[in-house]
Amino acid sequence: MAKAEQLLETVVPVGPAETTRHALAADLITEVRAWDVKLKDNAKAMAALVAESGSRLTDTPGIAAITAARLLGRTGNPTRFPTASAFAQYAGTAPIEIASAGRTRHRLSRRGDRQLNTALHTVAITQIRMPGTRGHTYFQAKIAEGKTPREAQRCLADHVWRTMVGDERRHTRTTGPGGQPGATAASSAVGPTPTADSSDKSLPGPAETEPTPPHQTP
Repeated sequence: MAKAEQLLETVVPVGPAETTRHALAADLITEVRAWDVKLKDNAKAMAALVAESGSRLTDTPGIAAITAARLLGRTGNPTRFPTASAFAQYAGTAPIEIASAGRTRHRLSRRGDRQLNTALHTVAITQIRMPGTRGHTYFQAKIAEGKTPREAQRCLADHVWRTMVGDERRHTRTTGPGGQPGATAASSAVGPTPTADSSDKSLPGPAETEPTPPHQTP
């Protein structure tokens, strides 16, 4: 904005039309500056809420405070999903099996929470591009197993869900069954709890440490 403002100052409008355009450009710069301030304030507020919630999502490479806030807000209470597969279905990261020409293949689901889906995709892409991270190692292992890059990316969503489940379980043990939860970035916009398929496995024990996502058949 500083460069745009400096450039505008060099322009000397000639005539009513150019004077009007010059004034509109100045108003636009002022409006953009105001929105920049609002966005920064909003980012600070979300970061504070994530920190207050005690979430360990930000311990994962590729998940900063804003992304963590979006994941928490769009997911709500992660334990409402009985399995990683149920969470994947809700987020739209679970592949859909289709039969074509006598063979079975999978395609990307177009259902689910698209904002949550986008956040998970951003996390996966960031981890894949960071050699030495657990996400990168996990992605490469899935590729070695014969999965396509997209299938391997979808498997990374399991780690995010399990981290949130571990955080929620620690919070529950701290407050007790009847305790009031602390401030979180959870949103009331989240949808109903999806049901699990008969092939889904039940949730394992508490995710006390940052676990490596389990093998997930696409």
